[in-house]
Amino acid sequence: MLKSLEFELPMVSTAFLILLVIVYISKERIKLPENQMFNLILLFSLIESVIDTFIHILCAFVPFEVISTKYYFLINYLNKILAILFIMIFVSYLKYILMITYQKVLDNIKRINIASYIFYFIVFIILQFTNIKLVKVTNVTNVIGLTPQIAYLIVGICLISSLAISIPKLSTKDERYYSVVSITVMLVVFMLLTILVPGIIIYDLVLALMCYIMYFTIENPDVKMIKQLDVAREQADKANQAKTDFLSSMSHEIRTPLNAIVGFSDEILESKNLEEAQENAKDIVNASDTLLEIVNGILDISKIEAGKIEIINTPYNAPETFEELAKLITPKMKEKGLDFTYNIAPDLPETLFGDHANIKKVVTNFLSNACKYTDRGYVHYEVNCVNTDNVCKLIISVEDSGRGIKKESVDKMFTKFQRFDEDKNATIEGTGLGLAITKQLVELMGGRVIVHTVYGEGSKFTAVLNQKIEQTKVQEKQKISTNLDLNNISILIVDDNPLNLKVACKLLERYGANQLKTCDSGFECLDCIKNGEHYDLILLDDLMPKMSGIETLNKLKEIPEFNVPTIALTANAITGMREKYLADGFDDYLAKPIEKMQLIQVVNQILGRSEVEESISKEERSGEIKQESENVQIEENNEEEQKNTIIPIEENIEEVLGSQLDRNYEEEKTEEPDIL
Repeated sequence: MLKSLEFELPMVSTAFLILLVIVYISKERIKLPENQMFNLILLFSLIESVIDTFIHILCAFVPFEVISTKYYFLINYLNKILAILFIMIFVSYLKYILMITYQKVLDNIKRINIASYIFYFIVFIILQFTNIKLVKVTNVTNVIGLTPQIAYLIVGICLISSLAISIPKLSTKDERYYSVVSITVMLVVFMLLTILVPGIIIYDLVLALMCYIMYFTIENPDVKMIKQLDVAREQADKANQAKTDFLSSMSHEIRTPLNAIVGFSDEILESKNLEEAQENAKDIVNASDTLLEIVNGILDISKIEAGKIEIINTPYNAPETFEELAKLITPKMKEKGLDFTYNIAPDLPETLFGDHANIKKVVTNFLSNACKYTDRGYVHYEVNCVNTDNVCKLIISVEDSGRGIKKESVDKMFTKFQRFDEDKNATIEGTGLGLAITKQLVELMGGRVIVHTVYGEGSKFTAVLNQKIEQTKVQEKQKISTNLDLNNISILIVDDNPLNLKVACKLLERYGANQLKTCDSGFECLDCIKNGEHYDLILLDDLMPKMSGIETLNKLKEIPEFNVPTIALTANAITGMREKYLADGFDDYLAKPIEKMQLIQVVNQILGRSEVEESISKEERSGEIKQESENVQIEENNEEEQKNTIIPIEENIEEVLGSQLDRNYEEEKTEEPDIL
């Protein structure tokens, strides 16, 4: 009977494992690291069972004396392979438990797999030099020696470790751990039985049973697929809800200034006197600025998420930049009756190297939010620094006595399209994009945002950034004339939108333009130039149907003796577009809606009418444009070098700045700052 069981039990185990493999492979599975580990366990178990079945069939039908002489080397070598397979099965089982328990294991799974393969190879080499002996116990062949002892030792360590990890997880009510603990206990019991009763041949059956339990309770593809579908559906529902909330928020935020624009425009038509019309027009301008700010915010967050925001580091005058921001926000603070103070550290280096445009966005967001959410009291804006060698650690903070933020709302505050205390802040305009943009910009520049807030008492936002200290001073900006005289200047305006043409004409006529011509396509523009019409300036829209502005400009330059300065006039106003249009051959760039000062500066510069440009030749000006375009190309080619100019803030920055951040708060309301 025992002689029969010697090969029948392994054969049954092999048959069951083959059946399980067929069923498992036939099922559609989600490719997860845990599934892949179960695949290995199943594969190793099947190979082990097949080899063990072969050995026991051989031992059952060939006399022991013949095996111990003629097949000695083959049997011993196969048993050493079985030993390494046992080790691989149980190491994989331990890795499986680690993977479902610890996220860090999943994050480093490639390294762990490589380490385990190296471990298998080393153990296999060691086993080649260990002794193994085939013996007969109660009519059943068995092996003894150092080889099985090493295998039992490693398997025992794996099983004990598995229990140590999984038993504490039973309290989480995760059903996977009930199965894991049951399997592990079963394996421990049967391993002890195998050691204590050498003649018992059950390990193949135990491995098959382990695989079946894992399949039906943990790794069932059907169950996993359903769970994954549930998760996907939940995520899709959340995404749809977020989209709905976003559209609702955008509808409200965009319609608010649009309503003002439409309403006050109607009021202008019915105004009884000029003063009333001017007041309504002023409100239209304010509403238009708000609408433009909303659109720019959406463009910024979209560009950040697309990974197209570039950190462009250039030298800038730090004290002048930060003081300018304080002066810009002062009128709004006074309008709300807030006590606004600011302090720029006297030891702040004059010239720093960084992305001052995005730094200004960050500070502007901090100041604007402080103004919005502070009904009375104070707002204090401060720029401190810590200078070491050639690096300046900027510590920019804005503190207010406003409404404060609940602790649980701090993270929400930096999530796009999210606003906290909707009922309390319903009257305050905003899309919920400002702080989301701020946080991402600061992180792109290698910095950190620190929030210290007490609900109902006030908040303090701090951005910490490292900037390189430049030894050379930034050249003073050339002062451009604020006057623009377009009398007797022949200008061609090309745009496919009649309203845009009308707006541009009205704006230019304000500055004395009396020789204006409009075209509604690139084709008409080409016809004008080919017919010999002379112009001093062309304002050319880019995004036109059939023939874009860039295509039109390229065809214009094919016309002999064409040398009319051409300005790109476009609503494509995202960051970096000016540089792109300069590289495409335009002489300069104006964004829609057209800002008056930008129009004056650009046109004066193109026409050579700026105050400082009287001594600069046209060749020098064109050389500057060409050089700027070349600089853009150099920046693109040296993107990696540009990244190296970003100096990350140390991880423990909150500990370094803790006392400084807390100094203005009363002791009884001090809380730990939130590091974001």
